Amino acid sequence: MSLGYLAVEIRRLFRSPRFLVFVVAFPAVMFLLQANVFTKAGDPGHAAVTAVVMVNMMAFGTFAAATMNGAKLAAERATGWQRQLRLTPLSGAGYLGGKALSGLLVGLPALVLVPLIAIFAEGVHLGAAGWVRIVAGIWLGTIPLVLLGLLLGQYGTPESMQPVNMLVMLGMGFLGGLWIPIEGMPGWMHELAQVMPTYWVIGLVRPAVTDELLVSFPAAAGVLGAWTVVLGTLVIRRYRKDSARV
Repeated sequence: MSLGYLAVEIRRLFRSPRFLVFVVAFPAVMFLLQANVFTKAGDPGHAAVTAVVMVNMMAFGTFAAATMNGAKLAAERATGWQRQLRLTPLSGAGYLGGKALSGLLVGLPALVLVPLIAIFAEGVHLGAAGWVRIVAGIWLGTIPLVLLGLLLGQYGTPESMQPVNMLVMLGMGFLGGLWIPIEGMPGWMHELAQVMPTYWVIGLVRPAVTDELLVSFPAAAGVLGAWTVVLGTLVIRRYRKDSARV
């Protein structure tokens, strides 16, 4: 994988106003809004509820980065850029690996900005181990979501990617517990949430902020690992199918 190619990919995303809004600004604004909707500053459990909302919005920010990254891939396919790259020394593994890594790296702003706001504006305080588990868990747990974004980009067109991404982000976010705290879901909805990878992403880190509705670390890691294998296989198969047309 070329570091120069990776740097270009990251710069391209950060130059997009839509990316900056959805990945950087939107999670921060929604955190402040939800932190004061689901609980009030004077409530006894304010800090705990706010910490849960913080985790949800951090995960949403990385999810948004993953889908935006996939949308760039769809544009490259439509313009023929992906076809041109196949004729360069850049290998298919290097291309897809660079796309996947850029999708992870551009999610880092949400993992930094939202916690800073939570600390200074809402009084969220955790130990060092808790912060490490949250940031590392969400970042690594986003891997299958990055692959999902790449898979959508391999099938979509530039015109279809915006509505598809919005449908996927809001649908998986809503049903997977990012928009509505899992504690507030009815039973049937909680069962449905467990089908979504987003549920297991926040399941990796919830023990750092709450002792309610927890899932075991091995279970969360196993489910996300399975999603990663399946989606990674589909991305590679689709890329090879496209390559055969060159």
